[in-house]
Amino acid sequence: MSEKVSRRQFAKLAGLSAAGMASPLEAAEAKQARARSTAGFPAGFVWGTATSSYQVEGAVNEDGRGASIWDKFVRIPGKIEDGTTGDRANEHYHRYKEDVALIKALGCKAYRFSVAWPRVFPDGDGKPNPKGLDFYNRLVDELLKNGIEPWLTLYHWDLPQSLQDRFGGWRSTETCKIFGDYAAYVAEHLTDRVRNVFTLNESGRFVYFGYGIGIDAPGLTLPQAEVNQIRHNSALAHGLAVQAVRAHGRRGTRVGPAENVDACVPAIDTPENVRAAGIALREMNAGYLNVIMTGRYTDAFLKFAGADAPKHTEAELKIISSPVDFLGLNIYAPQHYVVASDQGAGFVPLPIPKSFPHMNSDWLRVGPETLYWVPKLAATIWKTDAIYISENGASGDDVVTQDGKIYDTDRIMYLRNYLAQLQRATAEGVPVRGYFLWSLMDNFEWVYGLNKRFGLYHVNFDTQVRTPKLSASFYRNVIARNAAGV
Repeated sequence: MSEKVSRRQFAKLAGLSAAGMASPLEAAEAKQARARSTAGFPAGFVWGTATSSYQVEGAVNEDGRGASIWDKFVRIPGKIEDGTTGDRANEHYHRYKEDVALIKALGCKAYRFSVAWPRVFPDGDGKPNPKGLDFYNRLVDELLKNGIEPWLTLYHWDLPQSLQDRFGGWRSTETCKIFGDYAAYVAEHLTDRVRNVFTLNESGRFVYFGYGIGIDAPGLTLPQAEVNQIRHNSALAHGLAVQAVRAHGRRGTRVGPAENVDACVPAIDTPENVRAAGIALREMNAGYLNVIMTGRYTDAFLKFAGADAPKHTEAELKIISSPVDFLGLNIYAPQHYVVASDQGAGFVPLPIPKSFPHMNSDWLRVGPETLYWVPKLAATIWKTDAIYISENGASGDDVVTQDGKIYDTDRIMYLRNYLAQLQRATAEGVPVRGYFLWSLMDNFEWVYGLNKRFGLYHVNFDTQVRTPKLSASFYRNVIARNAAGV
């Protein structure tokens, strides 16, 4: 007991607290906490939205575009849930001006899009297709004309089919070298107006799902050793792209990865569990993101992989770890809640109960605290001072009512709670500089086809009419206030 507080005074304070009346100290702390939670995001915080080329562009056989692995994959019976393809998608290739107007209506100052590699290089390499580059020139110009900053992604899964046929796609380092050449070409021609470039989107997804379990294109099921080697190759491709952007882009162009980080969250907020969650975040991402950020594979990863560990050279590790300007994190749901352990790696991932709440997609568990803990831990582990949430969003039921409206309060619930946790992180000084909501509009959602809707704008895929959902108004308000609205 402090000498400055007598037992009688302490009893009085305790009595006030028990009666629901805070002590002066508690009241001051509560006031400070409220101030932090309502202060909003930092000045200059980047608010954006995102799409990807195959999911929205359509026009797959127009203006010299070559075939991608997804053009072939969607035609394999049973691979796409509803049997649809991205042949038409959102017709963004022809309706991009209309879609840029939708972005502007939200108040977004940034738009993340991807370049379709086979639209620019129909065979992946060789002679470029000028009409393909022309589309992205027009898109970038339209964005800038409307006060929207273009954020370009070099690869969002639409690998040219020719490279898959000739080299086995990402199984070969030849594809990595060609990707570097493609990155150099794009950087040379677009970074006079595009200042921020993401390299590869979600290596963790397209490698494992595409080459490990065959759910995504190209639909292969390879041994774990090959999957680990392909993941290493994708990290090498990232490094080569970083170097290409540095060498061929406008001076000052910023570049970094965009990864669906394997999200680890402390089950209980205690120092030992937070420490364990940090270890888990590093080790669960050791095969890609950690080697990019540190230039080495962890001892625990190499031990666990054993004979299946990727073969690599020191020269490759140096390329892979080429310094980046920012870290893009795609964060949707907690993959692992962890607790500390005095055995093994120092953490234990806990099983996820079947009753855990989720959105319209079963995999999309609702864990708002993920958007607090993952950036907070990532900034410490990987020593970065610039993190962007390159994707976050939710699928919903999105029922169109008789009045033609979509009252997606489920999505608003998700966004409100996640953004409140992100605001909590920035209030504590976690260096999150921006947020890109997935997605601008409903689109071709990979293996789900057109069944899963993530957009702020509802799309009637028969008429191509875009209709703002209630969540569009919610996001517009968040941007206008620069605050989560809690």
